[in-house]
Amino acid sequence: MFDYLLFIFYLSAIILLEVLIRRRLKDDSFLGGIGLPLIFSIPFASGLFLLSTSLNSGFNQWISFFLTLILCILFASQLVYYCIFRTFYIVYSAGNAGDAMEFAGIAISTIRDNLAQFLTMFIPFAAFIILSSLGAPRFSSTPWEKAVVALMGFVFHILGLYLVKKGDRSVNSAYNLYYNIHQPEFSVENMGVMTYMRLDLKRQLFGWSPKHLPYEEDIKRYEKASGNDRASEINQELCNMLPLDFMKLAENEADEKVKQLHRYFSIIRPSKKNDYTGLFKDHNLILITAESFSHMAIRGDVTPTLYRMVHEGFNFKSFYTPIWGVSTTDGEYVATAGLLPKPGDWSYPRSKDNYMPFAMGNQLRKRGYLTKAYHNHSYDYYERHLTHQNMGYEYKGLGNGLDVGNTWPESDLEMMEKTIPEYIDHEKFHAYYMSVSGHMIYRFDKNSMAEKNRQLVKQLPYSDSVKAYLAGQIELDRALEYLLKRLEDEGIAEKTLIAISSDHYPYGLTLEEQEELKGGKIERNFELYRNAFILYSRGMDPMTIDTPTCSLDILPTLSNLMGLEFDSRLMMGRDAFSDKPPLVTFSNRSFITDRGRFNSITGDFIPFGDFMDAGDKEKESYIKSVSELIDARFLYSSWMLESDYYRKVLGGV
Repeated sequence: MFDYLLFIFYLSAIILLEVLIRRRLKDDSFLGGIGLPLIFSIPFASGLFLLSTSLNSGFNQWISFFLTLILCILFASQLVYYCIFRTFYIVYSAGNAGDAMEFAGIAISTIRDNLAQFLTMFIPFAAFIILSSLGAPRFSSTPWEKAVVALMGFVFHILGLYLVKKGDRSVNSAYNLYYNIHQPEFSVENMGVMTYMRLDLKRQLFGWSPKHLPYEEDIKRYEKASGNDRASEINQELCNMLPLDFMKLAENEADEKVKQLHRYFSIIRPSKKNDYTGLFKDHNLILITAESFSHMAIRGDVTPTLYRMVHEGFNFKSFYTPIWGVSTTDGEYVATAGLLPKPGDWSYPRSKDNYMPFAMGNQLRKRGYLTKAYHNHSYDYYERHLTHQNMGYEYKGLGNGLDVGNTWPESDLEMMEKTIPEYIDHEKFHAYYMSVSGHMIYRFDKNSMAEKNRQLVKQLPYSDSVKAYLAGQIELDRALEYLLKRLEDEGIAEKTLIAISSDHYPYGLTLEEQEELKGGKIERNFELYRNAFILYSRGMDPMTIDTPTCSLDILPTLSNLMGLEFDSRLMMGRDAFSDKPPLVTFSNRSFITDRGRFNSITGDFIPFGDFMDAGDKEKESYIKSVSELIDARFLYSSWMLESDYYRKVLGGV
């Protein structure tokens, strides 16, 4: 007679773990839509059963022991990763766990803060120990029993695929997640952790491209709506473009992906030069990616330098810093490369051997600038010692020449004090900083910057976590105060442009703590990612920009302001001062434009201005066109990274 117990045990374990992860992912209605994850659990349980009965009974028991333990560790590690980064890790990240060990203290603290949930992930392992001690289950099976379980797994896998293909095909549907896009959070929600990780592993091992390619007609329709006439597109003097004939390049290209890239860029219209083109030509440039920085940290009483820079410079009132679901360096990559990150990969390290001509370091070095880059944490974390050199910088971090105190986190002020003398005396310079003082964990006993500035926040009416966060941002503010003073002392403050953005919103604070800091509710799909982009030069005319902008727009905006020669078609963002329509893209394919705001989770579209009077068909057509453009930007950014596209189209010169 068939012994169902071992198979039932594995199936029950997977279902329990999937439900527990889902409970963390969705605080309410967490069983809604769980049918597909349950169906896909059966093939996994079948596979574990077959592995656990492949040898003799003694070995099989040990195999079952380790498989159950690994299963629990896998789910527990995904839980901890999600609690820290608000996404699920990919196989590539797991393969680079050595880097992650630098933040072992954060992981331990997260486990402690979520201990009950963490321990529940090991319920199946405890159950296995108890069952084994009672002499059950049986760790052997006949060929017939193996065949039945294998057939069961195959049938339910086919059933799952059938339901995926027959189901909804909206933006974040199971179909799109299975075949067309990589979005960890929604993949787990729609198909479960096991299926998400199986797909990710398959894509890592064998490569992957979406089944659905963006429709060119939708992209053309969107581009036509930009208002650029055809004559201006071919007039290089009036546009930010290079003399590139993409259709000719496509005709002579054998690689189908590269040919498709050429075709796509032949459709995209360049942005026109404008009143702000070259406004800061020949200025020095200091570009800062500020760790976990937020507009909510800009306060006249706490961070007066940041407050001054916002209100005396360009004040972007509708700026967003999305997160991308893979690694925290994705935010840095988007801001400095002008491309969307490749789903399922660490895009910045992947780019280290690519030709990156539009990176500010490479652009300005060609103009005779001294170009330096600094990071006040481990110099080789995320392979920055390779990526930043490739982006045109002489790079120093902790461990390869930047001698700052080895605290956690390290001091932004000390980094400025140690590095400014290396470039400030040069005629023209560009310095890039990746800061770290604002890094979590936001606890006074675990964060050296929080403890250092504790007295400056002790009277604030906030919880300790929020106070600790602000204390870390004070260190950034003090670093900027020191920087501005040095520039003023040298008499070059009015010839230096400073640009500051964040790598991501402060997800080291809970949503409730962020709402405490804000003093009101935070909408989760859009406003959670609202942030600040600071553009400041002493003596400039202050200006408020209400147009929706995002971190993807930083590189083209700076390139235009600095009067550089670049091709706006070859960047996925837009110059914030151009006549091209704005488009803020989020990882889940939601978007904000000048015409409205589309929530891909709910399917709701809120029109703005004159578009409020548009008909339903016109709105549906618009949503489709923008969504196709977003799909194209994600896909073609990945292909550009994979193919070293800039080298192919610009010749590496």
